[in-house]
Amino acid sequence: MKLSFSPLSPFARKVRIAAIELGLIDQIELVPAQVAPGTANDAYVKQINPLKKLPALTLDNGEVIVDSFVIAEYLDELVGGGRLLPASGPAKWRVRSEHSLLQGITDSMLLCRYESAVRPEPYRWQAWYDDHWARVWAGWQRFEQHGDTLSRPLDLAQIALVCSLGYADLRFADCGWRKAFPKLDAFHDKMMQRPSVASTVPPT
Repeated sequence: MKLSFSPLSPFARKVRIAAIELGLIDQIELVPAQVAPGTANDAYVKQINPLKKLPALTLDNGEVIVDSFVIAEYLDELVGGGRLLPASGPAKWRVRSEHSLLQGITDSMLLCRYESAVRPEPYRWQAWYDDHWARVWAGWQRFEQHGDTLSRPLDLAQIALVCSLGYADLRFADCGWRKAFPKLDAFHDKMMQRPSVASTVPPT
């Protein structure tokens, strides 16, 4: 299998952590891909993902699986299922719902990054930026107040949470999330003790 990724992508990091935790990383070739806004990558669009998003997993038969959640679910099923994504019951819907919230948090951070670093300054929309950053903060506050997510056995929602916090460290180092959310800070420190998390920290 081949994983199209960027070491800076929090979504690709999520899949890499999942693959390590599931014992599958040695079966995956990591293929760097460039999908920057405003920069063409016709080969990737035509052959891998027409939406020009990362990550994407190309199977041995040439089939391509897109979206970090779907890729992680596929990998989880390869090892029998239920390891990172509960297969049934209330836990199934809880983890999936939390993951959706975290996907949205990270999406909003990515949009803030594009707005502040990519969009030409005369066209930047501060109110739009502020709205998305408020969503990020409200999302983290929700997890700060719901300790179950931070203390249960490892699952994909926890992986998505540590990736969102890691992306904040990468792109918004002065945002102050550690001071504002001490429980998330402790959770992040605990997760960093896992080799899968420590070895995938994006380069600065």
